[in-house]
Amino acid sequence: MESIEQRGINTVRVLSADAVQKANSGHPGTPMGLAPVGDVLWTKVMNYNPNDPLWPNRDRFVLSAGHACMLQYSYLYLTGYEVSLDDLKNFRQLHSKTAGHPEYGLLPGIEVTTGPLGQGFANGVGMAIAQQYLASRYNKPGFDLFDYKIYAICSDGDLMEGVSAEAASLAGHLKLGNLIYLYDDNKITIEGDTSLAFTEDVTERFQAYGWHVQSVADGNDTEAIHAAIINAQNDSHRPSLIKVRTHIGFGSPNKVDTAAAHGSPLGKDEVRLVKENLGFDPDKSFEVSDEVLDFYRTKGNAGVKKEEDWKDLFVKYKEKYPSEAAEYELLSDGKLPEGWKDNLPVFKPDAKGLATRKASGKALNAIADKLPLLIGGSADLSPSTDTVLDAFESFTDENHGGRNFHFGIREHAMGSILNGMALTKGFIPYGATFLIFSDYMRPPVRLAAIMKIKPVFIFTHDSIAVGEDGTTHQPVEQLIGLRSVPGLTVIRPADPNETVQAWRTTIEHKGGPVAIILTRQNLPIIDQDNYAKADNLDKGAYILSDCEGEPQLILMASGSEVHLVLEAQEKLKEESINARVVSFPSWELFEAQNNEYKEKVLPKKVRARLAVEAGSPIGWHKFVTDDGDVIGITKFGESAPGEEVMKEYGFSVENVVAKAKALLQ
Repeated sequence: MESIEQRGINTVRVLSADAVQKANSGHPGTPMGLAPVGDVLWTKVMNYNPNDPLWPNRDRFVLSAGHACMLQYSYLYLTGYEVSLDDLKNFRQLHSKTAGHPEYGLLPGIEVTTGPLGQGFANGVGMAIAQQYLASRYNKPGFDLFDYKIYAICSDGDLMEGVSAEAASLAGHLKLGNLIYLYDDNKITIEGDTSLAFTEDVTERFQAYGWHVQSVADGNDTEAIHAAIINAQNDSHRPSLIKVRTHIGFGSPNKVDTAAAHGSPLGKDEVRLVKENLGFDPDKSFEVSDEVLDFYRTKGNAGVKKEEDWKDLFVKYKEKYPSEAAEYELLSDGKLPEGWKDNLPVFKPDAKGLATRKASGKALNAIADKLPLLIGGSADLSPSTDTVLDAFESFTDENHGGRNFHFGIREHAMGSILNGMALTKGFIPYGATFLIFSDYMRPPVRLAAIMKIKPVFIFTHDSIAVGEDGTTHQPVEQLIGLRSVPGLTVIRPADPNETVQAWRTTIEHKGGPVAIILTRQNLPIIDQDNYAKADNLDKGAYILSDCEGEPQLILMASGSEVHLVLEAQEKLKEESINARVVSFPSWELFEAQNNEYKEKVLPKKVRARLAVEAGSPIGWHKFVTDDGDVIGITKFGESAPGEEVMKEYGFSVENVVAKAKALLQ
């Protein structure tokens, strides 16, 4: 007689086949093969409460193989999350909560948006780092407030992508024993058998990374899967990979173990055969028996008691450790401590100036003590990006309470790990590299914007002024590339005081990631007594220096080019030309202002406008109008001292003045 557990597993297989068939789009085979793994996770292993999907000490589940989302959707529905059978029927339809890949914030129980392979794998590492840091900071003897684990299902495709190799290497190095990943070894990808392109020994690779590795020969053996997970839980000093030999499309008589079960519906006739094969009525769709639903709802409801016990523990914790409890409650609510910005530096006018990367480091260190969940580092570039928190230790394999991260030369994984950290309430994670290497990080930058979470991306060495390193290290198209990402706020401050305000604005920012773009070279410190205050930066653009009377011309710039237009304004004044200077650190912040403010800064009647920026001119024309012009860069840089390259490419006071006068003619 079929057990209720087996009936439940087969129900998930049929639901997956039905949903993909109804949508005429999707991936039925992987969830069909993984259904027993899902059953073990949701009924025997994970701590979760469907009534409170954000319970702080819940275990996290990451479906890195996001194409198998019908597996996750089915178990969320069955165990009692706010997911209905109609949601499953609307899989991949317009405005449906059950999107084609799991989306954070769209459906309760989805911890992270996955789909681009390898991203979820690396996100889980960030989640594990966050848990370890919380445990180190807040756990006390007898009060294990944060002991949750991160479970993930990853695929052959995840392990082929380079980002997973970067993240796995770092996770092994840091001894993140709270990571338990189940590798779906089904030996099939879109083109066919994995042997076409993937013949390495995955177990030996992960052993070399320092992971605890096990293998389960039969993906339908739930007892063996459960035993392997228990073994993994007992190894607290190594991340774990459990290789599970599954069969894609299990239950399908004709398409099991074939690429035909991977990325396309099985077909109506084959779905009927699946149902007959698994003991379901072939004339019914989305069939879930009361017995199966009761079985899984009972398992889900067990989480209510687990959360109640945790809340009771937290009440006792508050009594014994009131300051720590108050700090956690404040930060996890997304609030900022009183006085967090009291020590922000103010820089005095100085023609010699300071690099904005240096000013950023000073700002970070000024706020770090008041913001204990502000943690981060760089991709082996901390001396160059100035991102070390001087008063704090490093996060290492022996110290999971450190706040300085050494990501190594792993920009892609760094971005994805920051996303995983940012998905833990209260954290403000940051990661730094050179602007040119933002190209390595585009997938996690984009996903952060999709999820509306707030990792902080610090990109230094922001233009051809980098100089001698030459074309390969001199960014040109990166700024406009970042600005083109919907929901990403890009800030390129003009001097050290604007840089401080960039950090103030970033910390207070809600709803989406922020990229702060900084210089390698020194920039003059603008006199805030003679010009507008740098705290106007949060408006995105502001009148830095106005002229007497009506402006004939508006000069606008960001970053290192602002001092050029200020000098040009003085030269033009000598020729009785009235020019207004607008500092323009952030397009996105400016676009968020009301029309009255925009008109005040950029009045429509002033048609002569010149934008100056050491990057691609694309996009500036929406601010300079058809009658305006842009001094930008439309080719790659050259290897030479930075000042020489800038002058060669037209970034000089003389050229700004000449272009401005040409506009007026």
